[in-house]
Formats: sequence, C-alpha cells, structure tokens
Amino acid sequence: MNGCAPGAGDRGAVCVREARALPAAPAPQDAVGQLRAAVDALGAGTPPAAPSGIIRIEVPIRQRVDAVGWLHAQSALPRCFFSARAPLPDAPAIAGGNGNGGLGGRWKEPVSVAGVGSAVFFRGTEPFSLSDWRAIKRFLSKDCPLIRAYGAIRFDATSDASVEWEDYGSFYFIVPQVEFNELEESSVLATTIAWDDSLSWTWHNAVDDLQSLLQKISPCSVEVNTSSLHTTIMSLNHVPTNASWDLAVTKALQMIKERERELVKVVLARCSRYITDTCIDPVELLACLKVEGQNAYQFCIQPSDAPAFVGNSPEQLFHRKYLNISSEALAGTRARGETRADDFQIGQDLLLRSLSLLRICNCIKIEEFRMICDEVVVHPSKALRKLPRVQHLSAQLAARIRNGDDEFEILNTLHPSPAVCGLPTEEARQFIRDYEIFDRGMYAGPVGWFGGAESEFAVGIRSALLGKGHSTLVYAGAGIVEGTNPSFEWDELDLKASQFAKLLRYREQHICYQEAENMGTVI
Repeated sequence: MNGCAPGAGDRGAVCVREARALPAAPAPQDAVGQLRAAVDALGAGTPPAAPSGIIRIEVPIRQRVDAVGWLHAQSALPRCFFSARAPLPDAPAIAGGNGNGGLGGRWKEPVSVAGVGSAVFFRGTEPFSLSDWRAIKRFLSKDCPLIRAYGAIRFDATSDASVEWEDYGSFYFIVPQVEFNELEESSVLATTIAWDDSLSWTWHNAVDDLQSLLQKISPCSVEVNTSSLHTTIMSLNHVPTNASWDLAVTKALQMIKERERELVKVVLARCSRYITDTCIDPVELLACLKVEGQNAYQFCIQPSDAPAFVGNSPEQLFHRKYLNISSEALAGTRARGETRADDFQIGQDLLLRSLSLLRICNCIKIEEFRMICDEVVVHPSKALRKLPRVQHLSAQLAARIRNGDDEFEILNTLHPSPAVCGLPTEEARQFIRDYEIFDRGMYAGPVGWFGGAESEFAVGIRSALLGKGHSTLVYAGAGIVEGTNPSFEWDELDLKASQFAKLLRYREQHICYQEAENMGTVI
C-alpha cells in the first residue's frame, strides 16, 4: 500500500492508531511464535469497523540481541536499518523540558532498528512535499512513538533519476511489517498491520500479507563477519576521472573568484564503481561499518527488487523530540594523525583553516532556524569531531519549533546543508546540476525516520549503493572554496571512501580507471 496516493495527505489521521504489548519472551524464537499466534487471532476474529488504521503488536525479549544479526537472517524485502549515533558530549539544550508537558521518557529508545516488509510504504516521483509529509504523518502518533517510517529523500529531486536509483523515486519510506528493536539491555520484536480502504488495501489484505511474511521470518540471528567482506576488486572506475575532476574544480574556483558571482563554496562529489569477484551482501557491509561507527549513523534502505543504500554518516541533519530540535554544522576534513601529537597538530590546523567557513554555516543555520523557531542556542562555537580515519570541525545547535507542522519546514530548510551542497545554496546546487556527470540519488540527501513524538535524520554521506550483481557504487564529496587545491581534494575523496575500500581486496594486476558519461546502468 502506497500511502502517498493523490490526496492522501488531505484526509487526516487514520481512524485507529494503537500499540499492543504481549507478555515478555525469553528469546527471539519464542517472540516469533507469539506474534504469529496474535496475528492469526486477528485474522480469525471480527475485522475492525474502522475503514483505516495502524496497529503495532510487540513482544519484549529478555535479552539483548544484535539487530544486524537478526536482519542478516532474514530474506524478505523491502528492508531497512537505522542505528542512532552515540550522544555527543556537551550538546546544547533548550530550557523548559521536552516541550510536551512532561511526556518524555515513556518509552525505551532503541539502539538499532531493523525491519522487513512494509505495512505501508511512501514513494513519489515529484519532490517531497508538505502533502507527502502529511500522508506519512497520518499513520504516526505521539501515543505510539515506535511506529516510525524509515527511508530517504533524493539530494536533488528536480534532476532526472538514473536507472540504479529509479526504484527509490524522489523519496522512499516504509513502516516495516516486522521490526526488531535492539535496546541497551533487552530487545523487542514487533509487527505492524496497516489498512486503508480508500487506498484499496483492506484489513483482510493486510492480515493475509502479514501472515505470509511472518511464516518467512527466521526466529534466529546469524553471526556476521565484521572484519572484511572476503571479496576482491576486479576493476574500479571513477566518475569523474582525476583529470575531469581537476577541470570541474578549476571551473568552480573561477566562479568563486569572480566578484559579480555570489558563489562562496560548492561541494563536488565522485562516484566510484567497484566490480568485485563476488556479490557483496549489504548487511555484511553494514556490520563492518557498524564496528567503527559509534560516532556515526549506520543505515540501510532497500526497496523490493532494488539496490541497497548503505552508509555510515557522521552528520546529523536534525533530531526532533516533541517540539525540540537539534542540528549541527560540519566544516573541513582532515585525516587522523598516526601519533597523538600528529593528530593534535592536524586538528589545530583544521581549526585555523576552517573556522571562518564554520562561522558562515552557523550564521546561515541560525538565521534559518529563527524564521521557524522561537529560540536558538549554539554550542560550542568550535569543536573537533574525531572519527576513526577523519576529523571535522563542528558546532551544535538547538531550537524549539512552534508547532509540530513546522517539522516539514525544518527538513525543507536544512536540506541541502552547506556541507553537501555549498553556499549560497541555489547557486551551488545549480553548479552541481551543470557540472556533475552522475546522479547522486539519495547520496547526500536526508536519511532517517519520522515518528509521532520524535524524528531523526542524518545526511546520507559516506555511503554506497549495492546492486544484486557484482557492482558497488561508492560516493564521496569535497568542498571547494577559494584557495582549494584540486589534487588535495581528490585525496580527500579517497580518504572518505577508505572505510569502504579497506574492506575489499585488490587483485594483483593493474586496475584500469575509466570515465563514463553517466552511471545510469543496472548494477
């Protein structure tokens, strides 16, 4: 059921929105049996009188089970995964509680969420709109905070989608039919059933489809190798090539230097196609990324019969809890040092060289927030975000929106961020349209989830698209500002892509590099 049918956003909330908890189970195997029995009872009982609704049934599990391992054991599509980033120290806060009359803390926040199947999905070919957002929110409720829609939005929905991104549309979200929540000390296995007669998906359709999926659910987790992917690179093609990259960067620098132009920064990207001797399992790649991802968001989105979009993003686009909003600005990238002293010196150099750009990004975000929010707090003015192989300059922001409907405006205002597009936004986005020769798709777009009480989105960077065959597309970008050296930025692309490349082995013979006009081929 596509919840974004024409006019769906104007119909108001579905009639039934509720969550039901079954008795706790000692292990996932027991929880699967309980859910199957509960759904069978729903199918045998009297159908709800309501013409639309969504019901979540969950079974607490008295042990913590790895959500990646659970997902690896499942074969059903579509599927999704989202792992929250570890809390950052000294994050700014807005005084006055959670903005919803003290309702916070009513549920345990998952460490990671894995899901398969779609109780309802949301996909469109036009740019993500307020009507599309309302169509998603119809199925969500503050009283059922763990009913969430997971997915991603294209970086630029006005550009044509290439073949490998066609199944995603301009945006793609799912409320999983079967979902595994990994908590700090326990787990939850849940199932969600959704129906809407006006969308030609009845209660009986929903029950039958869910019963069929539950029979395919594996009750056990499968241990995943997290050290390497046991595959070998047969060929590697960059789009653009190094020479074409130099030309694009030179053109950007010319426009930045022209006084009559407003362009200050543009972020150019590269798409690298790896051909390997074996197919890469998206969940195995996800597990490898998760090992080093405490300070990053791990995600996986895969529609049915489509490639999987997998990433390990360090950048938060925004987080909303009731009316409170947090976001951040990132600027500059440097490698980590080989010694503690080297690492410190590199960090200090980053602080000196990128501080002015971070201040510009901060000022822009603050002004954007003030148009929508009542108060804005920035802290700290400058700080280093250190990741396993790179470090960035960062600042965190907090604000309070005036009402829940402003969430769409926050999303629409913050994307695309200066870190993935440039400054000013429209001038930078037009340069990317004119000079990038591949489709970014969901790369650098918002990726995350909407909920009734809470929503969270990362920026879809440090990411890859994995096809059914032996082809993997790895994306990386670099910011071009006055004084940029094209060769240094090319090296930065290699550094950002290294978290993927290090998991693969090169075959001994020389790998050919070539340029394609477009990456629009089935992968």
